[in-house]
Amino acid sequence: MITQFLIAASGPAAVDLSAALVMQPTGLADWVIVMPVALCIGLGAVLMMIRHRTRLHAPITIMGLCILVALEAALLWRVASQGPFTMVMGRWLPPFGIAFTADLTGTVLALAGAIAALACAIYAARDCEDRERRYGFYPFLMLLMAGVTGAFLTGDIFNLYVWFEVLLISSFGLIVLGSTREQIDGALKYAVLNLLGTTLFLITVGYLYAIFGTLNMADIARKATPLGQTAPLMTLASLFTLAFAMKAAAFPVNFWLPASYHTPKIVVSALFGGLLTKVGVYALLRVMVMLFPVQREELSFVIAVSAALTMILGAMGALAQNDLRRMLGYIVISGIGSIMAGVAIGTQAALSGAIFYALNSIVLMTALYLAIGHAARLGGAWTLSGLRGLYAGAPWFSAMVLVLFFAGAGLPPFSGFWPKAMLTKSAIDIGAWWLAASILISGFIFTIALGRAFLLCFWKPAAPEMSRPARAPLASASGRPPSMMPVAALTLLIVVAGLFPEPLMKISQSAAQTLGDPSAYIRSVFPQGALR
Repeated sequence: MITQFLIAASGPAAVDLSAALVMQPTGLADWVIVMPVALCIGLGAVLMMIRHRTRLHAPITIMGLCILVALEAALLWRVASQGPFTMVMGRWLPPFGIAFTADLTGTVLALAGAIAALACAIYAARDCEDRERRYGFYPFLMLLMAGVTGAFLTGDIFNLYVWFEVLLISSFGLIVLGSTREQIDGALKYAVLNLLGTTLFLITVGYLYAIFGTLNMADIARKATPLGQTAPLMTLASLFTLAFAMKAAAFPVNFWLPASYHTPKIVVSALFGGLLTKVGVYALLRVMVMLFPVQREELSFVIAVSAALTMILGAMGALAQNDLRRMLGYIVISGIGSIMAGVAIGTQAALSGAIFYALNSIVLMTALYLAIGHAARLGGAWTLSGLRGLYAGAPWFSAMVLVLFFAGAGLPPFSGFWPKAMLTKSAIDIGAWWLAASILISGFIFTIALGRAFLLCFWKPAAPEMSRPARAPLASASGRPPSMMPVAALTLLIVVAGLFPEPLMKISQSAAQTLGDPSAYIRSVFPQGALR
């Protein structure tokens, strides 16, 4: 009543402001967009309160992540059937309120991330020692998922920075679990470079607000084109590209990843390899494609060169490694280059290939890290020179690893083939033959690197004295190897997505269309065209 009185007393000049200050009714169905984040934060707090009752941590987390997967699936179904929708915090209309906006790109990546986190939580039930649970593995895992999910679903660019900070702090806690010298060294490199990227991101957000006077992504998207000739948007776009490239570990700011991802527990490396770099790539897609499409076009050659070098150098780095964990780190880096190639090309087909590749990489890299962890437990080593004859003792597991290696190299009929084919065709369609060649050459090098790893570690017979490999150095917390159920489930997803790629292709194409034409996204935030 007081608000309406002030509006009436202010006269016609207050009409535009009233559109932003009148509370927007929010239905119960709209709350599903924030329930995943609230669930993760709430469970993280509960686990902290019962930090001494470590036996309860794994079942509570696994149950919570199962609910998270169900919530993300419901969110994806609603967006796919009804289009993007928005919920504003405090029920105040944007751009003054904080908005959560769900579209296909964010929701499908959030669902893939939840599936990967669930697999890691099940694997960690036997892998984590009691001391590591007391130090907060499961609370950090839930808070990490809060940051990842919040970043995928936020409609406010400053809150994208906030969710980056949440996942960054959680990842610091996870990377130092165990407190070995190697972990501290890796954590220091990880922290310094990520803090530089985050600081650059925050400075750029402040610069953006000074230009636009708003932080709502939909509001920025509709104001960017009219301001294009009068505002320094190329500077903004360049700074955002550098900040997100650093977060995603793209060339030339990718050296922190291979120096740190091999140091924590393998389940933590699986979380990092599957999720963290994808948040940086998602931010690059969201900002450069949806907010600054003209500037993306002007920077496309620079992004394409960075993508090609990221792919080739990542593949060569993988080929040069003896440590399997370091090899997987370079595979993560090269995959980021493939996604950036889609951003550089910028067509709907290329963007759909980039989104498809990101979905595949979340599942694949999580499965690869977990599988290599199990292989190291069977063979008692992490190196190509130390592992031998695993196929003779574990043929079914070896077959799963071979499938994952084929998918990582982009070979048919597995899920890694289709996005690479989409990206290669898109590059050829615009005449960027050198970028298409980079995609194919990196895939060829990965085939050699992963084939060599399988032949040496799995197929090559063990020497007589190594016929019963020692498991003691890498024993799990429970004395038993972690369950292979999560690796088998993720491998099954990869096989199914490879044999029946049409559903993921359709989702990726629709998501790319929404990014390229954000009108539906904008209407979900401003249904009545407030504050034009």
